[in-house]
Amino acid sequence: MADPIEPSTSPDPNPIPATIIHPRREPFDHGLIPIQKLIFNDPVEALTPLKQKLASSSTQRVDSAAVAQLLQISSDHARLVIETLASVLHSEIDPLVAARPVDVDSVGADLRDLILFLYIQSYKRLLPRSHKDPAAVADVWPSTSAFDGYLSALSPLQLVRSNSRRFMPSPTDEEAHQLSFLQKHLANILSLLSEPVEGEGEESPVLTMEGFEHLGFLIQFDDKGSEGVPLSQAAPFFANSDPDMPAVPVPVSQVHDWLLQTIASSLEHFTEKALAKENGPSSGSDQDVTMADASPRSAKALLSVRSPCIIEGVSKSSYVKQASDINNSSVKVINCHDSTIYILAPLRYAVIYGCSDATIVLGAVGKAVRVEHCERVHVIIAAKRVCIANCRECVFFLGVNQRPLVLGDNHKLQVAPYNTYYSQLEEHMTEVGIVSTINRWDEALPVGAVDPHDSLSHPAGVSDAQAESTTRLDPDQFTNFLIPNWFEGASTGSTKDNPFPLPDAYLTSQQRNQNNLSEIKQILREAPLEENRKRELSSALHVYFRDWLYASGNIRQLYCLQGD
Repeated sequence: MADPIEPSTSPDPNPIPATIIHPRREPFDHGLIPIQKLIFNDPVEALTPLKQKLASSSTQRVDSAAVAQLLQISSDHARLVIETLASVLHSEIDPLVAARPVDVDSVGADLRDLILFLYIQSYKRLLPRSHKDPAAVADVWPSTSAFDGYLSALSPLQLVRSNSRRFMPSPTDEEAHQLSFLQKHLANILSLLSEPVEGEGEESPVLTMEGFEHLGFLIQFDDKGSEGVPLSQAAPFFANSDPDMPAVPVPVSQVHDWLLQTIASSLEHFTEKALAKENGPSSGSDQDVTMADASPRSAKALLSVRSPCIIEGVSKSSYVKQASDINNSSVKVINCHDSTIYILAPLRYAVIYGCSDATIVLGAVGKAVRVEHCERVHVIIAAKRVCIANCRECVFFLGVNQRPLVLGDNHKLQVAPYNTYYSQLEEHMTEVGIVSTINRWDEALPVGAVDPHDSLSHPAGVSDAQAESTTRLDPDQFTNFLIPNWFEGASTGSTKDNPFPLPDAYLTSQQRNQNNLSEIKQILREAPLEENRKRELSSALHVYFRDWLYASGNIRQLYCLQGD
């Protein structure tokens, strides 16, 4: 009888470290504000006095008035700082997260979170990568518009924006870049969170367990494959602390050494993972999903607990996702062209990047939406806040609780009140904390025309230029957007109409259009025409309607619906 085959005991050539550190994407994706006074050449030198001035507060919380005074910024910008910080906080139990708009100032931000938020304003984003298939891009990217003719003769500021064929770095590349930033600045970050303790003849900085937990604003741990481990439980110096007793503070040097070692092993793991992906068969755990040939039912999306759902490359199609289709709270719509995309789900974050000649409907986004490098796109959003950057000839139909932030090099942007609904919209809005009675769609806040976080060099003197703001859509051009009911009978929602009240001018225009339509239908019904003339009239109307469908591109939606 043959000897039993022993299981292989050879070591894994790429073992997964026991503890892996990941950067939290939200502060880097949605928390950077292009205001020069928030970007410090030496963050420690600038933020240490600020920390000392505010540390005397009994609550350790800071309102926008104090932020405005200490940073020498306007009250609008100070409010923007507090609201942006609230949208990217790591702790859902922080009172600022659940604060009503009128209570934001009275609640204020935790001082340590504010310090970390201000520190990362010096972060530079990873440069966009070129696409792996330029021919495919050329096939779907729109033809040049009137802007391109004169932008080429203008300053590098416009040239940066006109180079539209840009593609987001992969999630793995971004994660490694963000973690490298934290590695480089770890000593400074820990010093700002530390507390002095008088030792024998000198002060030795220490870090309390509570202070260590605030690092959760920037990092999160995976412990042996289990995501979402509390920071204090992942760290060896706090893991076994008695919950009924205050944990003993730890020397900052000890925390620094352990984190540096863990970050280094994590970066090595990410590098090996990226190399394995390049040299071997692609893995579904972290790949860029291309959907250039996608149909509403066959398209795939990248889903994981930590990374966002990525919808990429939809072209000349309609694409639909409901709440049951999305296993994540964050979505990225990337490089979609000449399409209509519906994401009818409750979300925390959303990014729309590099899209053109499309209509994109986002259900309810409770934290933040960022729309960037888009051209001739109609975006319909119900969200707490929205940021618009480097877009042109776009129309935004907004239901937003905070002022829309407009930054970068924009041209001919229009805004209008929210104009649609689906059966579960109000349920989704309630779930993520959007209030329908507050809509600040027409109160855009323009900030810098140059984004200092984009790793690009810019001409001298343009850093303080203000972004071009938005204009209101003419009420006579405002129409309701009807979302088809693909799943009739399966939906249990109660929303029957647009939950955001329309301003008087838009409501009057809508009612006038409805009355005009009713009058035309009545005239046609009562027209004293013979049967053959009625058939000719009906045929003529069908021809004009068909011509409009083809001219507007809406014929594609009918084909997509028919294919369902």
